[in-house]
Amino acid sequence: MIPIIAFHSQLSKSRSTKKKRERPNQQQTRKQEEMQLQLSLVCLTIASITFQLASPSLQSWPEQHLDSIPTPTPWPEQFHALLYMSLNSTKHLITNLWYDWPKGLNVNIIQEQLSVLLYDVEWNNGTSFYYTLEEPYTCRVMHFEVGILRPDFLDGAHYIGTTVTDGFLCNVWEKVDFIWYYEDVATKRPVQWDFFDGSLLHFPSPPISVF
Repeated sequence: MIPIIAFHSQLSKSRSTKKKRERPNQQQTRKQEEMQLQLSLVCLTIASITFQLASPSLQSWPEQHLDSIPTPTPWPEQFHALLYMSLNSTKHLITNLWYDWPKGLNVNIIQEQLSVLLYDVEWNNGTSFYYTLEEPYTCRVMHFEVGILRPDFLDGAHYIGTTVTDGFLCNVWEKVDFIWYYEDVATKRPVQWDFFDGSLLHFPSPPISVF
């Protein structure tokens, strides 16, 4: 019995030592993944700032263009939408977007593949909160000069033409060499965004007014 007890004791110590060795690597990997996701979110926020600053009119609704040139449909002032985003060939996430322009609030509940939910709360005063409610617990506050996207943030975008994407015939606009926005010709609903860094944002479900 004594050799068996000694064997189990040695095995337990070996497992404990192995866990201690693995823990820093796991923590480092988690930190790297969190930093990559935060960088992607900051990129989206920078896009918001770029759209706002590049918009020719920040105080009034855009004038209608000639009927021969389609114009992008402004977003509803309040809606919920399900988004699928591909940051690269191996990193994907699903976001529930809650948009409330009258209250100056934008909430993204982000589910990264095999990860915990990340809450991204953005206010029109330029303050954004990123936090989790599960381990590993995180909380970050960031400040930007410009708040959430306006419903008419595509005002002034350059119309490119039509193409088929995700099985839909879409009108396509380019905004300040930063994104390419695809809108379904038939329903005027957003279908896809292409970002300059190769990220793709899809709308599996259309924006739905739920307020």
